[in-house]
Amino acid sequence: MTATPIPRTLALTLHGDLDVSQIDELPPGRQPIQTTTLTGRQRKKAYDLIRREIVQGRQVYIVLPLVEESEKLDVKSAVEEHQKLAEKVFPEFQIGLLHGRMSSAEKDQAISTFRNNKTQILVSTTVVEVGVDVPNATVMLIENAERFGLSQLHQLRGRVGRGVHKSYCLLMRGAGSTDAVERLSVLEQSQDGFFIAEMDMRLRGPGQVLGTKQSGLPDFALASLVEDQEVLELARGAAFRVMEEDESLNSLPLLKRELELRYQKMMGGSILN
Repeated sequence: MTATPIPRTLALTLHGDLDVSQIDELPPGRQPIQTTTLTGRQRKKAYDLIRREIVQGRQVYIVLPLVEESEKLDVKSAVEEHQKLAEKVFPEFQIGLLHGRMSSAEKDQAISTFRNNKTQILVSTTVVEVGVDVPNATVMLIENAERFGLSQLHQLRGRVGRGVHKSYCLLMRGAGSTDAVERLSVLEQSQDGFFIAEMDMRLRGPGQVLGTKQSGLPDFALASLVEDQEVLELARGAAFRVMEEDESLNSLPLLKRELELRYQKMMGGSILN
């Protein structure tokens, strides 16, 4: 099972010999999350919303892409941002810190403290993406949102909107490209994880099916996971019919030989086209 929506064409390719079931509905009582993309000039609006929600008794996640400051990347980090928020921006609130370099006990303590509303803001890296359920949290602010994939942003957004109160996801983007603006606008338009995953694949490229590359052009010589869903479905249906009629493929010697050659290439470590 996976909590991450998989694009239909990719599911057909990876799991073509299986029946795939998809849960595409929100749990009962869940409300749509208001999602807005902001620039640095609009940061005050984000902080005003956070302050308003906390005053009303709610809680807030602030997610950053790095644990510590990097000389190579002009993006915010969790440790530095936690200190800045605690000392300069929200000194009146209790602010927790959560990241992957903490011990298991430290992580559990940070999550428990937030869950019990002893901290009103939790500054975190993406370790908060799954497994944290705090219905009282109503704001998710994601810094440098252009650095995340759409499916990951959708997962992070799912940390709020889990209670009865209206919730918000604020995508704070840096000085990104036009592509980043286009990608983030998908989240503003849709709450459908499968649509978002499909758009993420279209915009970033599906990467390698049998390799490690996670974006860019795929390894298929003819078919495209993005554009050729109908052809892939037809090919899948044809493969099922062939196997039903002659599982040994003895009646189709050329096809059998070709598959044997490709299997040998795959076992030799090369990626199939």
